Amino acid sequence: MKYIEIPSVNKPVSQLVMGSDYFHPDNIERVGEILDSFVEIGGNTIDSAFIYAGGNSEKAIGLWTQSRNNRKDVNILTKGAHHNADGPRVNKAAIDEELAISLDRLQTDYVDLYALHRDDPSVEVGPIVEALNEHLEAGRIHCFGASNWTHERLQEANDYAAAHGLKGFAFNSPNLSLAKAIEPYWAGCVSADAETLAWHEKTQMPLLSWSSQARGFFTGRFTPEDRSNADLVRVFYNDANWTRYRRAEQLAKEKGVTTIQIALAYVLNQAFPACAIIGPQNEAEMQSCREAADIQLTAEERNWLDLSDSTTRV
Repeated sequence: MKYIEIPSVNKPVSQLVMGSDYFHPDNIERVGEILDSFVEIGGNTIDSAFIYAGGNSEKAIGLWTQSRNNRKDVNILTKGAHHNADGPRVNKAAIDEELAISLDRLQTDYVDLYALHRDDPSVEVGPIVEALNEHLEAGRIHCFGASNWTHERLQEANDYAAAHGLKGFAFNSPNLSLAKAIEPYWAGCVSADAETLAWHEKTQMPLLSWSSQARGFFTGRFTPEDRSNADLVRVFYNDANWTRYRRAEQLAKEKGVTTIQIALAYVLNQAFPACAIIGPQNEAEMQSCREAADIQLTAEERNWLDLSDSTTRV
């Protein structure tokens, strides 16, 4: 397992981050098996959110860390301030309220990484940065980042932080996968485009990708003719993505690995620190992710996969 460094996080962050949106105390034995297996392959970072499984994801993680007595050995990333039925909640009151509840569910007094789950561009960045710095100073979070923020908003927030002697956003968590989203899977979500990747390369801000394997696009279960999965068709079906699929398939044969492993390796072999949030649900899928994390891609291979290089491989 490879790791990246994120400022103010006491432990290195594993490049593979375990997703937990389906975790629940009612299936805690299965959750325990999955998380134990994740730790066995070298994983040490778990992703959750205030809204996942109605809060039960955080509860399950808290139960697991308590039963294993390993809180100090793992990084917990949780997210808050997602909009609800009443609208956006990117404000100090919502952040304060939800973080307190998340800590209680997780049975901990701090989270290693905290992210704002959505953005509200109508809110100025200053008060948001100030509110998050209060939690940093109190020790309730060790660093903060954002999920589904544009890189322009992140830069604006970090410029504000620098001008006011405050800590800024330490990581970004958009969607990044070899298959490029035609439209957001969920309304308002943000995928990393070429400009975003160039900004990350320039700033070297770590990127933690969700839907890093494009929701199964590279598994081999789908073809251009199979349009049975309406959401996959809506988000990923176009000629460019099928060309990326065929290139990943070709490179996988050359390296003796699978197509989906190449797709995951693409995310992890960026020109800046990058992690992938994964969702394996059995031992075979966990081992596949572990093997993919060991694959090294050159910049030329990465660019060829992503259609940034029109060179034909022979």
